Amino acid sequence: MHDRYRPLKSSYSDTPVLVIDTEADPHEILDAARQRIRAASDLLETLYCLCFKQADSSDIPNIVSALYLLTQDGRDLLEIAHQRLPKITACSTITVAQ
Repeated sequence: MHDRYRPLKSSYSDTPVLVIDTEADPHEILDAARQRIRAASDLLETLYCLCFKQADSSDIPNIVSALYLLTQDGRDLLEIAHQRLPKITACSTITVAQ
């Protein structure tokens, strides 16, 4: 059975409140995935450029949590979009001469 609303794996509760509408336009799903992955990438780039001398040790778990949420949600969205986008095969692009 196909569930239209798939919960995000990053949810920590038994009753998920954040879900993906698996019947949404796959391009919209891809855009949502791209947004989350881009935010995670931008955060990593910022962290790479910063000096951590003034950082507090409690910052690391907070940063890791934010990166986990962004990348896991992005991955979940990519999986749904991959399932929804039309499959392109070599056979469908070749025309047979008669």
